[in-house]
Amino acid sequence: MTQATEAITPLEAGSLAGLFLQRLRRSPDGLAYRQYDHAKNAWVDSTWSEVATEVGRWQQALLKEGLEPGDRVGIILRNCREWVVFDQACAGLRLITVPMYTDDRAENIAYIVREAGVKLLVVEGRLQWRKLLEVRDKLHGLQRIISVNTIEAEDKPDDERLDSLSDWLFGLKGELQTHEEAPDDLATIVYTSGTTGKPKGVMLSHRNILFNAHASSRCADLNERDLFLSFLPLSHTLERTAGYYMPMMVGAQVAYARSIQTLADDLATVKPTVLISVPRIYERVYGRINAGLKQKSPLARKLFQTTVDVGWHRFEHRQGRAGWHPKHLLWPVLNRLVAGKVLARLGGRLRYAVCGGAPLPPPIARFFVGLGLPVFHGYGMTESSPVVSVNRPDDNIPASIGTPLPGVEVKIGDKDELLTRSPSVMLGYWKNEEATHAAIDEDGWLHSGDKARMDETGHLYITGRIKEIIVLGNGEKVPPADMEMAIALDPLFDQVMVFGEGRPHLSALAVLNPDEWQALARELDVDPDSEEDLNSRFVEKTLRARISHQLREFTGFAQVRRVIPLLEPWTVEDGLLTPTLKMKRNRILDQYADRIEALYENYSE
Repeated sequence: MTQATEAITPLEAGSLAGLFLQRLRRSPDGLAYRQYDHAKNAWVDSTWSEVATEVGRWQQALLKEGLEPGDRVGIILRNCREWVVFDQACAGLRLITVPMYTDDRAENIAYIVREAGVKLLVVEGRLQWRKLLEVRDKLHGLQRIISVNTIEAEDKPDDERLDSLSDWLFGLKGELQTHEEAPDDLATIVYTSGTTGKPKGVMLSHRNILFNAHASSRCADLNERDLFLSFLPLSHTLERTAGYYMPMMVGAQVAYARSIQTLADDLATVKPTVLISVPRIYERVYGRINAGLKQKSPLARKLFQTTVDVGWHRFEHRQGRAGWHPKHLLWPVLNRLVAGKVLARLGGRLRYAVCGGAPLPPPIARFFVGLGLPVFHGYGMTESSPVVSVNRPDDNIPASIGTPLPGVEVKIGDKDELLTRSPSVMLGYWKNEEATHAAIDEDGWLHSGDKARMDETGHLYITGRIKEIIVLGNGEKVPPADMEMAIALDPLFDQVMVFGEGRPHLSALAVLNPDEWQALARELDVDPDSEEDLNSRFVEKTLRARISHQLREFTGFAQVRRVIPLLEPWTVEDGLLTPTLKMKRNRILDQYADRIEALYENYSE
């Protein structure tokens, strides 16, 4: 059967719980999920009917808590089958899921719990519980905390709200419940960092997500024979829509990677056909391969580069942008000697490697496409559920963010801002009408804040941002101006510039106040006039701690992991400040480009 007839449509599903019910009816014995069982030391598969049985059990436990339709429930859990079971159990009971990141700060979690009015929270285990202990007195309204992994007695203070999953589910059985919901009913609240320190809760309906997942599925030939490898956090809307609901629509199986650290092994073992990622993952592989090439002979490096060049030209030829060339005849040999071996390390079966969340550097896209990996760059926002545009197999310009999804409108507005309108656009921000009206205009256009252009083929290109927002390599957005203002409240820092566009983490250039630095140097027993001491990791650790304290109210992604301390202030005279004393960010980045590159090269995650 073709993808078009196999996929469940939004009309057939009606709601996210209805989507699961439709999939269960169509393929009850089909393979749904695969994850690693550490007790069995093996990968274990689950069918749709097995997952449905678990959903029914969780629903009985949720009903025991006295929760009512519309109540908010939170989850802080790594990607796993239990994430899906909880989400579907809640959807079937008309509860609103509020996902949070496992590595988020305690204060941020407490803020979300309070603002969203979360009544029940599922956590992974001891690490999340210890984090909650820091803010236990601020978790107002939270009635129950369920730990998937059992928490030992020494880590379990007297708190009646805490229960282990095994005890919570003990002895319970129940049929899958799917209460009818209107498509425009609220399904989930996803908190995302915006232009202020506090995150905003994006309200997404069932229609928002179902439309986006279905429109995305129409951009490629996906079907029940596909296998997705899931490793982006399910709290990230890209993974949730495209790596959870979309596979459910087409009947594909999802395997959950054990961790980022084991991703290379999991790719080789699971052998996925679809991979949804952010640029950072491709950058890591690219970096490792290039590092390995440096150890090879000049002939081996030349062979590798020839493979990429020939592969890229073949790709351009297949896309209709280049003619045939005799060097294409070399491909079978180059593929056997070079490209095939590289792709084998990624499982050897990848049909679609989707990249979103942040821009993919063109050299890296060319590198992988040249090796034969079908990379498809796209664009989206949490507020649009999230996919707006993506490249297609037969119409792929890797430097672009593709063309709009079917049924998604885009236009270029004032100041070249990219605007989008579709059934995917959010209901609004939770308890924040002012921000909602600022984001969605009277005609229903969602303002992205990104500058863009469209070429004659309809492909979109991001050219900048209306507001200063940094998009990290994992797709998370952070507001540098607000962070810089907060950091500068510490008298130690006269001037601060946060940066990290497309990078794995944030860093900062910090001009220190001379008097404050002298005092701090004495306290640390270092020479204030020594450049070596100023740039030591010991001093940097202290500066990072001071900065972290100033950013304690910001979202968890707003963490500065490296600092370049400076004693020479930026001035209007040296061209680094405007006459109104605003920083010329690009000029400052250029001024310290070598130090910045060295900083990221020497960073170990």
